[in-house]
Formats: sequence, structure tokens, C-alpha cells
Amino acid sequence: QVRLVESGGGLVQAGGSLRLSCAASGRTFSSYAMGWFRQAPGKEREFVAAMKWSGTSKYYADSVKGRFTISRDNAKNTVYLQMNSLKPEDTAVYYCAQGVSVGENVRSYAYWGQGTQVTVSS
Repeated sequence: QVRLVESGGGLVQAGGSLRLSCAASGRTFSSYAMGWFRQAPGKEREFVAAMKWSGTSKYYADSVKGRFTISRDNAKNTVYLQMNSLKPEDTAVYYCAQGVSVGENVRSYAYWGQGTQVTVSS
């Protein structure tokens, strides 16, 4: 049974930073792609960032490029999302996900965490 647990969300002022963590358990973490998605109230879940199991390729949504960085520590079975220069429009519930292959579509990922709230005030 795969389990993903996000942490690190909270309330921050515009321009501030947060680092989200996602701890994985249940199967070999290092063999799978990991992604971050977010969902704002009344909107569909959208892709934020993803990386292959090897860590050699990283992908970002245009809206977060240059501000967010995804990374992983296979020894700790943890993936991170460093978020800098946060904007009010970044406010959403952030989810991490695990899948066989990296992708921007939610259907690429079989397992999801419960989400962590990020609120950016103006």
C-alpha cells in the first residue's frame, strides 16, 4: 500500500517562500516519477511540477517556472517543492503524486497524498 503524506503548507505573504515535503512509503520510491499538483477552490486540479525517478529531468508549469523547484531525496523517500516569490494566485491545496512515468496529466499518477493548504496573502 502506497502512502504519500504532504507537509509544509501554511499562510505566507506575497513574495515569501515555503517548502513542501512529501514523504512516501509502501514501495520502492526511487523507481517512480513524482509530481506536484494544486487545486484552488472551484477549479480543476492542475499540474505544477514533476520529475523522473532518476532526477535528471524536471518539468514545470509555465506559471511557476523560475519560482518553484522540485527535488527528491531517494534515501529519505521524500520529494520537495521549494516555492519562492509566492503570489496570491498560488493559493491552493497542493498534492503530491506518484506514477510510473512523468507527465502533466493527473491520469499519469496512480497514488496521491491528502494535500496541504498553501495560502498567499496580498
